[in-house]
Amino acid sequence: MSEKSASTRARGRPKTRSDEAERQRIVQSARDLFLDAGYGATTMDAVAARCGVSKRTLYRLFPAKTDLFRVMVADHRRSMLALPRDPDEDLPLPDALAAIFRLDIDEIDNRERLAFVRLVLADSDRFSEIGEMIVQEGSEPALRLLEDWLAGQQAKGRLRAFPADALARMLMDMIFSVLIKRFPGDRLLTVEERARHARLCLDVFLEGAAATVS
Repeated sequence: MSEKSASTRARGRPKTRSDEAERQRIVQSARDLFLDAGYGATTMDAVAARCGVSKRTLYRLFPAKTDLFRVMVADHRRSMLALPRDPDEDLPLPDALAAIFRLDIDEIDNRERLAFVRLVLADSDRFSEIGEMIVQEGSEPALRLLEDWLAGQQAKGRLRAFPADALARMLMDMIFSVLIKRFPGDRLLTVEERARHARLCLDVFLEGAAATVS
């Protein structure tokens, strides 16, 4: 084979992605499919078609629909709680907590975040595996990460010595009720209004939890 022919073939050969890059691409594309069709109606055949991959490749990377959805739940947890963080970070406590709870998120990202929450709430009663994945990949890891961060702040003398697990649960209940929940008759708050209200909640929390400077 001539040098020119070999060069032409090399240039024409499609560039392959790493498995990790392909997983991320599939997760991002499949997420929209789950949001459009719901968990129950989404099939792995439909995921393969939406993502433009062979079923063989899809099942090699994600052996079952639950494996794919589990990764989505873990990704969603990170969109709700920006942890872990640099242990040497020295932000004022209100700013650090605002960053952890992603209060700076924009309206588009917030709508996507809420859409996934609605999907989970709509289908979790019918599919028990969703609840299990939410606990294993969402709420429990989030609670542990926040507990560890709060314990670190206590060790630095910035927070009073309340049980860190109780503080973490209290904070998550307080802030997520603002960011996610909506009671019947309430008008839909903008992301800026939710952030302002969440900041007030953080101020109230810190009034009771912050260490007293003598």
